Amino acid sequence: MKNNHTLIIGGGIVGATLALKLAQNKMPVTLIDARPARDESAWQAVLGKRDARVYALSLASINLLTEVGAWQHITASKRKADYSQMQVWQLNGMGELLFGDSHDQSAAPEILGSMVEPAVIEHALWQRLSEDDVSDYLTVIAGHKVVNMDWLGAQQGYRVTLDNGTAIDARLLVGADGRGSFVRQQAGIGVDTLDYNQTAICCAIQTEKPHQATARQAMLPTGTLALLPLADITDDDKVNPQHWQSIVWTLPRNQALALIEEDDRFIADKLAAASHYELGAIKQIESIASFPLAAQQAKNYVADNLVLIGDAAHGVHPLAGQGLNLGMLDVKVLCEQLMHDFTRSGGTMWGSNQTLRHYERSRRPHNSIMMHSFSALNWLFAGSLAQARPVQQIRNEGMYRVSKIKPLMRLFAKQASGV
Repeated sequence: MKNNHTLIIGGGIVGATLALKLAQNKMPVTLIDARPARDESAWQAVLGKRDARVYALSLASINLLTEVGAWQHITASKRKADYSQMQVWQLNGMGELLFGDSHDQSAAPEILGSMVEPAVIEHALWQRLSEDDVSDYLTVIAGHKVVNMDWLGAQQGYRVTLDNGTAIDARLLVGADGRGSFVRQQAGIGVDTLDYNQTAICCAIQTEKPHQATARQAMLPTGTLALLPLADITDDDKVNPQHWQSIVWTLPRNQALALIEEDDRFIADKLAAASHYELGAIKQIESIASFPLAAQQAKNYVADNLVLIGDAAHGVHPLAGQGLNLGMLDVKVLCEQLMHDFTRSGGTMWGSNQTLRHYERSRRPHNSIMMHSFSALNWLFAGSLAQARPVQQIRNEGMYRVSKIKPLMRLFAKQASGV
């Protein structure tokens, strides 16, 4: 089985999920993560704090995490916030899109998805990585960086050298190491980038009114404002549930950088006003941070004996919360294609050009459409051109008419779920 060995660089959510899928299929895999390993006490210290960031996991991503045995840990932790409705609206315009309306049980699945903090997902995956049913096929190396990659030819694959001098050979090398991917750079794969000249302010807020298991997104002239349900983690939260939310507030870069310098109460008041007090006043605000927004896509997802997944391959605007979900679909498609070609070849084909190209043909066009769709939506609602009266009229009429077409709304909800 040595010739079927797979080396995954990057132990985040996408990389760890792929490692578990391959190990479950009894395929030897090594996972390298540059971050030092955490013991359980270190994990609990991280999990003891509410993270302002959440991932909006689609049903497809939840199904994949269930398949690898991680979702069961997340459910047991009670650190997830399922949502059954999505509300999208624009201020100063007509039209509102409401997915999963409780008045129309046929409109969408009962649960559209779940909001989960990044550390909660990572902890569940790392718990699974050490469990007996996968440990025979899985090697995890934490706390070491890859410093060199040498291609040895199509039959042998890559020799990877770590910062401690260890060399590892692998038939297939997987880059799951994020937007600044070392693997992608070493493979000489370029990226197409789009800078939105926007910055997102991220924080956790406690609102006067409960979120009622609804993910909200206001389309503002300055950018999108997302209010996403957070799990209740303290005893006080559980007595008065559904009042904590994660905020992703997109603003022009200069405006965001100026706002982030203000005190917490000032930011909270500005945020409540920007939402037109959709959930009342903001009682508390925590973990305020900011990050610049840009989209990017690798010019190729594959090379000889090498494949990119997740953020190493693509990064999209966060306005629809689909970044991680696209990466999880990468994992699903890649694993299925690897196992399909391995089986039909009688156990001789692993990570061949044919297999990898099939994965690229399946995923890259889909991810491109998603990236450009999010960019178009951002253009349609934010910026000076978006405020031109003809654009406003088209946007208002479009949202109003779409909201009245129930089959189309059901289709959108199904697409958002990923299943």
